[in-house]
Amino acid sequence: MSGLNSNKMSGNLGISSKLLLMSLLTGMAFFSSCKEDPTLAVLNTEPASEITVSTAKLEGVITDDGGATVTVRGFCWGSVTNPTVQDDFKPAGTGPGTFSATIENLQPNIQYYARAYAENSVGIAYGNEIVFVTSTAAPAVTTIAVTNITASMAVSGGNITYDGGGSITARGVCWSTSPEPDLSDSFTSDGTGSASFPSTMTNLTPATTYFVRAYAKNSSWTVYGEQLSFTTKLADAEGNLYNTVKIGNQVWMTENLRVTKLNDNTLIPEVTDNTPWIGTTAPAYCWYNNDITYKPTYGALYNWYAVTSGKLCPTGWHVPTDNEFSTLEQSLGMAADQLDLWGFRGTDQGTRLKNTTGWDDGGNGTNSSGFSALPGGYRFGADGEFYLLTTITYWWTSSEHDADRGWYRRLDSSSTAVYRASTLKKGGKYVRCVKN
Repeated sequence: MSGLNSNKMSGNLGISSKLLLMSLLTGMAFFSSCKEDPTLAVLNTEPASEITVSTAKLEGVITDDGGATVTVRGFCWGSVTNPTVQDDFKPAGTGPGTFSATIENLQPNIQYYARAYAENSVGIAYGNEIVFVTSTAAPAVTTIAVTNITASMAVSGGNITYDGGGSITARGVCWSTSPEPDLSDSFTSDGTGSASFPSTMTNLTPATTYFVRAYAKNSSWTVYGEQLSFTTKLADAEGNLYNTVKIGNQVWMTENLRVTKLNDNTLIPEVTDNTPWIGTTAPAYCWYNNDITYKPTYGALYNWYAVTSGKLCPTGWHVPTDNEFSTLEQSLGMAADQLDLWGFRGTDQGTRLKNTTGWDDGGNGTNSSGFSALPGGYRFGADGEFYLLTTITYWWTSSEHDADRGWYRRLDSSSTAVYRASTLKKGGKYVRCVKN
């Protein structure tokens, strides 16, 4: 039986048997042709998560592999709708099921379109499209140098060099007497947008050191520029402005007083002639050589009676005593046993008090103290004449030596030390105020 072929078999069968055999053979061919061919995979793209300035996490789910092995799967994205693997893409394994990947190198504040993809032997299938927007980056701002400083205001500002990929929604400066000021301190609001902007700080306290930083905000960030510092000026009764400096625990004017009235608005007489000058026992002032052009550089010369009015300095300030000058000198390194001596005392304290320019005969100082002393000369109490401009300078103290004389300090171009003595109250000398 095994040696018979189908033709031989059919020859020995009847017609009905032949029909049955043909039917069976036809059915077998029919069932064989019903097997389905593979198709594209079916998949979904889930919403993006963990979105930052430059990254986002994407997730996909392959719900049907299409009857063929998924050999590649992943994500594609771009800033235009319906991205494909011809755009940016990132593979994320093989096979069916859930898969994810974090895409990188995105730009801030950009709307992106993304789709999951899966490839089998039939081709590449894409999931539904999702949309997400990256976060804005931190903007960048620099602080503009402080200018136009007065006793109560100053001007700074900022320069926004990068907006972080989003609109600048607020900008200005913030300031405080403590370092690292922020928006919990005093601040200005100077509009929106990028580029450079000025900013005016107001209601400041005179002769006070402030710290200032520019700031800029976008939808995600608040950033600050570098910190700068400045010191407001001191104003006298006439509105003349003075720089100040802290030396040790004292705060001093760095310029000579040039006011012509007391802080109660009483005018101080200007006495130019020699005889009235040496004859008066009332407050008086003058300019060196009676030339007002010396006012901005050297200030005014006062007799000791103006000093002891108690109203010469701005409110909250006073003419220093002999002991307060000694405190200044000691803070600059003068030995304690030198302080009460007459004549030149100390070592280099005079050099540290002198300005770096303006002194003759090589007498300029280092000004390491910030005191900025200049050689304005003096008016002699015995004859009322003016002497030694660019060579010497004197300052009154408020301390009396005796009925005719008051204590002073002196610097000479030829000495690095500080001179202490007393002289006639009728002399004309400069005044430096110290803070109460």
